[in-house]
Amino acid sequence: GGDRHRHETMVTTRRQAAGVVGGADEKAGGRSGAKRGGAAKRTDKADGSAVQYEFFGPTVGPLSIVVGLPAVMYALCGFCGSHGCVSLSPLKIPTFNVGTSLFSFEGFAVYLGWIFAVAVLHLCLPSVTKLGVGLPDGSRLKYRMNGLLVYAVILSLLCALVSDWDFVDRLGLSKSMLGYAYDHYVELLSASVASTLLFSVILYLASHRSRSVLCAQGGNTGSRIYDFFIGRELNPRLGRFDLKEFCELYPGLIGWVVIDLAMAYKQYELHGAVSNSMAMVCLFHAIYVADALYFEKSILTTMDIVHDGFGFMLAFGDLAWVPFTYSLQARYLVDHPIQLSNSFAALVLVMKTVGYLAFRGANGQKDRFRRDPNSPQVKHVKYIKTQRGTKLMISGWWGIARHINYTADWLMGLSWCLCCGFDHVVPYFYAIYFGVLLVHRDLRDGEACEKKYGKDWDKYCSVVRYRLIPFVY
Repeated sequence: GGDRHRHETMVTTRRQAAGVVGGADEKAGGRSGAKRGGAAKRTDKADGSAVQYEFFGPTVGPLSIVVGLPAVMYALCGFCGSHGCVSLSPLKIPTFNVGTSLFSFEGFAVYLGWIFAVAVLHLCLPSVTKLGVGLPDGSRLKYRMNGLLVYAVILSLLCALVSDWDFVDRLGLSKSMLGYAYDHYVELLSASVASTLLFSVILYLASHRSRSVLCAQGGNTGSRIYDFFIGRELNPRLGRFDLKEFCELYPGLIGWVVIDLAMAYKQYELHGAVSNSMAMVCLFHAIYVADALYFEKSILTTMDIVHDGFGFMLAFGDLAWVPFTYSLQARYLVDHPIQLSNSFAALVLVMKTVGYLAFRGANGQKDRFRRDPNSPQVKHVKYIKTQRGTKLMISGWWGIARHINYTADWLMGLSWCLCCGFDHVVPYFYAIYFGVLLVHRDLRDGEACEKKYGKDWDKYCSVVRYRLIPFVY
């Protein structure tokens, strides 16, 4: 459905962190058959069948990613902090500095405590049960879903913490605890990297516990390094507790917002006020996560849940990359507070709003068109009927650009970065890498659709001329 793309985009972002590009929407709303980055076939299995490795596997690519992504996270901290930040005009690169403590057992305990606390809330709070799609063995798993409630409870607890409520004091908690995330940020980052690495090893070893374990099609190649990286077991569970779905949506996404709010508190503690730029970053991120959790059930049809195993790629993206890379803007604003002018703040707010409305509008229209092209809401939409029998929309949102939803999502991300002003480049990391990868993804999507639709795709492109940005690209 249209709402599914919110999760597809967030999932894609996490997978792109591991070098994924490709896999697209069809114009009628689904995915194309585009292969992802670095795909190659080798005949490695004993029966002589071809194995398709992604990420330049089976060894060099995955190992490079396992080492390279944590290095990027440390670089973002080491080259942008209270000691300075990379700037382009004039070019200035500060000395690499991540503080005096790279790792601590206390930080490790705090990080694991967070994961455990979120899991307890997920298992104890009221929930609804949803059935997943059919698996290769014919079964359908049940999923416990209460992401939005868990999110609301955690945000309420943070409000109580900041408000110095009596019951919080009786629990021995205080708002000063929020400063821990900033003061020990690198230690927590290191804990996330170490934890996800250990967790991925456990997942890989556990996938060999029985021959009856349902493995992902692309994660059972026989190459230990590759299978560890891509994920061997399709749906690892502890009883009915689904580890993959939980990690996809709960501790990392909610943790991202918690870190944001902790940075806002630290800014107030250091500077006596929360800047409008910090408030906007926190608000934008909080809405983004709330939107994802509101449409939680949509994740059950995404590639991550249906096709991919649970290994280092997803575990690292969910539990380390998202909370500690996406909170970059909030951390930057602690060290470099910026008070935006009213006019510029209004411009950024308009950009975020336009991006969100376009994103929701495009995917909502796509969803309704897929379900019923004759619905009163979409019957005005023009389309090309292909020889395959599918319909390619050529008006409405999808007549503006072939991937207008990509553009809208990137626009929202850019609005986060603009809150940080223009003095330094590091806060724009998200917009830069996401933009480059979306362009690459669009190119691969086009190649796949051209193969799939043939002359119909040429006809479609002659009508919908622009890929991402009307009159530009």
